[in-house]
Amino acid sequence: MEISKNSEISVTTKHDYDRVSEVKAFDETKDGVKGLVDASVTKIPRMFHHKFDKDLSSTSSNITKLDVPTIDLVDIHQDPTRRKIVVEQIREASEKWGFFQIVNHGIEVSVLDEMKNGVIRFYEQDSEVKRELYSREPLRPLVYNSNFDLYTSAAACWRDTFSCLMAPKSPKPEDLPSVCRDILLEYTKQVMKLGNVLFELLSEALGLNPNYLNDMMRCDDGLAIACHYYPSCPEPELTLGAARHSDIDFITVLLQDHIGGLQVLHENNWVDVSPLPGALVINIGDLLQLITNDKFKSVEHRVVANHVGPRVSVASFFRSFQPSTRLYGPIKELVSEDNPPMYKETTVQDYVEFSMARGFDGITSSLPYFKIGNF
Repeated sequence: MEISKNSEISVTTKHDYDRVSEVKAFDETKDGVKGLVDASVTKIPRMFHHKFDKDLSSTSSNITKLDVPTIDLVDIHQDPTRRKIVVEQIREASEKWGFFQIVNHGIEVSVLDEMKNGVIRFYEQDSEVKRELYSREPLRPLVYNSNFDLYTSAAACWRDTFSCLMAPKSPKPEDLPSVCRDILLEYTKQVMKLGNVLFELLSEALGLNPNYLNDMMRCDDGLAIACHYYPSCPEPELTLGAARHSDIDFITVLLQDHIGGLQVLHENNWVDVSPLPGALVINIGDLLQLITNDKFKSVEHRVVANHVGPRVSVASFFRSFQPSTRLYGPIKELVSEDNPPMYKETTVQDYVEFSMARGFDGITSSLPYFKIGNF
């Protein structure tokens, strides 16, 4: 393995490879994947090598070019007819794809651009500044590191991340990095408002009262934001930016830049979620699939690595982040004798802890383990 002389990671050969030592050395630099790129590596460390599923297409165009649905939210608050059309589009996309993009969603392009720029400013700070923030302590107001599952996954991903819990209680402003503090607070406010609208539309798509998911199920109780940085990769064919996984929340709102790399698994093919100017990507999470009794689908997705970079994205996860004894199971109004409940009730915390313990690593969703009869 070829490593720059500036890197603190030791060189290993095929016969004396020690993953534990390589991972520890990488983590102790506190420079993340960006540190490797800054050190001008030409070969990626073996700890980043992934095994790929040969049964799945590696591209989105092995048969025909597929496109994730795009839904225009224009006039949904003024025109009842237009709103019905949008609700039907969301229902169809949530059932068939589990993913869709939205335009005219109410968040100004200037806010989206500044959020992306804020992420870049964070990662382009001096290394000494970022090392002070690098940590694996989950209770910090801001958690910055490379790969949350670095020590448990079979292969690391070519990605660095900083994340913060923004709701129900926002962090103290002084606990957020000055280079992106203002935009983080503003973007959170706007995404929370959008999330409320999305849960109304999803409720209607289920045939329920518009306030059902917000008020009865409290799907919008919490929000965490993860800001990802995917540096350019010298050997993108050997690794991934994010391994195959589904999201352990109700919904995710994703802001991605123009580079792309996000892929969704649809009908056993990886389909590119091509960036659209001003659009946001919405995907159904495991918890929403559980409470809708499999009506809406939480679909596996991944991010491929790229020679081009850095790519940045901002993922906003809607679910409760506070310990609670509240149980979630299939919504009573959606089950019947012909459509019995498929899942046992669980708390959000129990589902999340179970899923996090399993990790990503290309392992399929945790939902089957919560199906009735599988406990």
